[in-house]
Amino acid sequence: MQALLTFDQAPPLAAPFRFFVTAPFFAILVGVLVLWVGPAAFVSRWTPAALALTHLVTAGFMLQVMLGAMVQVLPVVAGANIVRPLLVARVVHAAITLGALLLAAAFLSYEPLLFRLAVVCLACGLEVFVAAAAYALLGVPSTSATIRGLKLSLIGLGVTAALGLLLASALGWSLELPLLQLADLHLGWGFVAWSVALLAAVAYVVVPMFQLTPAYPDWFTRGFSSAALGTVLLWTMADLAGWASASALLAGAVVALAALFAGVTLNVQRRSKRAKFDATQHYWRVAMVSALAACALWLAAHTFFALGQWPVWPLLCGVLLFGGFMSVMVGMLYKIVPFLVWMHLQNVGRGRLAAPNMKKVLAERSMNGQMAAHFGSFALLLLAVLWPVWFVYPAGVALIVANLWLLRNLLSAVGVYRQYCLKVEALIAAQAG
Repeated sequence: MQALLTFDQAPPLAAPFRFFVTAPFFAILVGVLVLWVGPAAFVSRWTPAALALTHLVTAGFMLQVMLGAMVQVLPVVAGANIVRPLLVARVVHAAITLGALLLAAAFLSYEPLLFRLAVVCLACGLEVFVAAAAYALLGVPSTSATIRGLKLSLIGLGVTAALGLLLASALGWSLELPLLQLADLHLGWGFVAWSVALLAAVAYVVVPMFQLTPAYPDWFTRGFSSAALGTVLLWTMADLAGWASASALLAGAVVALAALFAGVTLNVQRRSKRAKFDATQHYWRVAMVSALAACALWLAAHTFFALGQWPVWPLLCGVLLFGGFMSVMVGMLYKIVPFLVWMHLQNVGRGRLAAPNMKKVLAERSMNGQMAAHFGSFALLLLAVLWPVWFVYPAGVALIVANLWLLRNLLSAVGVYRQYCLKVEALIAAQAG
């Protein structure tokens, strides 16, 4: 059973939009940092620059989009109304934005004070969000796969955040902890139990709705979120207990579940009724293919010794993984943002003035141009991992261009909203006069 959408419960437009508009700034910073560090950025996944880049993407770009989406999705899809959503959004947005910037700076400098400040900011922001979302979901029956997925993904967010804050605390306060082991667990929880689980829960609604596809199969939606969370939990227990064989098998199962979601999504998308794919569908397709490639590379590296000894494979896998997530999130923004602007303008106009068509909120030509720039930057990043001396600087420039274009597109949608509101105000004043 699919979730029923209740648009009258949508939060103020400013609540999710502050997250959406901030996300491109972090991607622009990624490009700037790539240019600043140069080829040294791709020496190892453990260099200060690589860790800073990773967290600008995850704690910056991805977290902004995902929390913004949850602010919107919880009341509309699950009927879970966050108390004072605009206040919650303001507090969470300010805290995680500052926290992500401090965390990136901390990795670049390894200054303990910066790690401590990042922990405080991120802990405050995430604690407020998780508490507000959990309270909103309290008592909401799990009548659909989407609602179940949202609840389980919130658990995934909580554990991911706890592990990440523990790691940052260890660096800030010089705690004796198994950092490499915890880092792998942090990545596993963040990748599957939080990001993939949330993406799947949202996809059950937005893919059929916006891409005109059949619904996801029942056998998949009934158990995927529970299987993802349960498998990650079992892997964590086996890894912490030191059961090497069980941990390796369960880690493979975690990766296989992510690959399963990507494969099922591609199959559903293949049956779209659209005669011609739009930018969103291209973004989703590239993202799912990228996720499958990342999963295949991980499984191959842990199966074949020679590949596992190749020092470049973790970086290549990371670029495929995070490039895929960024792609699907931009694709979602290109449907969610025009739809939200159109929906809110319907309420603003109240029959006095027709709301602009969604295609006029965000022009197709602008989306397609930005999409080409994004895919170009993604391809250059992959090449930069393999041949950093030749491709790292073009990749950095391309990242900046693509995300400046994304920012411009999002701000243009905000501009349409503001201009329409001014027209309605002028119309009301003229009628009153």
